[in-house]
Amino acid sequence: MAARLEPGRPAPDFTLPDATGRPVSLAEHHGRRTIVYFYPRASTPGCTTQACDFRDSLARFTAEGFAVLGVSPDAPEALARFAEEQSLGFPLLSDPDHAVAEAWGAWGEKKNYGKTYEGLIRSTVVVGPDGTVELAQYNVRATGHVAKLRRDLGLQP
Repeated sequence: MAARLEPGRPAPDFTLPDATGRPVSLAEHHGRRTIVYFYPRASTPGCTTQACDFRDSLARFTAEGFAVLGVSPDAPEALARFAEEQSLGFPLLSDPDHAVAEAWGAWGEKKNYGKTYEGLIRSTVVVGPDGTVELAQYNVRATGHVAKLRRDLGLQP
């Protein structure tokens, strides 16, 4: 498993295609706080719950100076369907070879129903305006995560 990111360390830069195929880089967001969340698969119940929570809090996050980026191993076409079906107003990025997830510590060993396998670990990292990690959370729950994240960041619910 790749090392997890820690507060105060530089966040690894990346460039990934969004749902339309347009390249999006973390560097584009320098100068503002950015929430990068990793989720296993678009259009699954837990991932839909989490994405919709971010969608429903997006206006407040934006007003508070945050950008939100979702990252999964899904192809851009699947991300486009997911974004349209759920009316998501933030970029969903495709990381099919999970290189970014690995670099960010969001790829590793998982256990499900007694089986061990490699996969995406539901994670959220907040990157500060200077590109350093402010907060890194791993193995987060899909339900209630955004509310917990807001509390952990000292933001109003």
